[in-house]
Amino acid sequence: MLDNGPVSTESNAEPAEPAEAAPVEKPLPPKRVWLLAAIAPVVFALDLVTKVIAVRELEGQPPVELFGGLVYLSFLRNSGAAFGMAEGYTVILALIACGVVGFILWIARKLRSVGWAIGLGLVLGGAVGNLADRIFRGPGPLRGHVVDFVSVVEPYGTFFPVFNVADSAICVGGAVIVLMAILQRDYDGTRVEKKSAASPEKKA
Repeated sequence: MLDNGPVSTESNAEPAEPAEAAPVEKPLPPKRVWLLAAIAPVVFALDLVTKVIAVRELEGQPPVELFGGLVYLSFLRNSGAAFGMAEGYTVILALIACGVVGFILWIARKLRSVGWAIGLGLVLGGAVGNLADRIFRGPGPLRGHVVDFVSVVEPYGTFFPVFNVADSAICVGGAVIVLMAILQRDYDGTRVEKKSAASPEKKA
């Protein structure tokens, strides 16, 4: 027999490096459409009820003083936007409100943020409340005047414009949305990260 010499037991193949694990995507939060759907009708109902009471009890009556003059209940029919702005543009404001409502309903499909759901629910309820006035109140469809009845410090809105529940909901909801944007929280539950400038590669 021929002697081939000592046989090496070491393998010539280099051990394979372990493959890097693929990054695990963080699951998205559950949808929050139900929260928007719960808030908006409550705001609308509260706005509607308070306006019905205001028309019945305050129209044609002197302002009612509350909290030692801090708040007054003063009846006013407003043809403008929230807090009496843009008077005389009732039709345009009604169409804008329709667009706002449609936009909120469109993005509601991807709504996964609690903060955004609260903010959009308040804005939606307030927008529908004032839009209902513009459609169903005189002098006619899309030209109706919004019922306002809350005045601060002064009874006739000279210190601060007279407003209603819908106006308050729109402003608070808008503030919540702005806060979410500052916190870099998007409505779909993701976080908006600021893109950092790539550092230049060092030359060898």
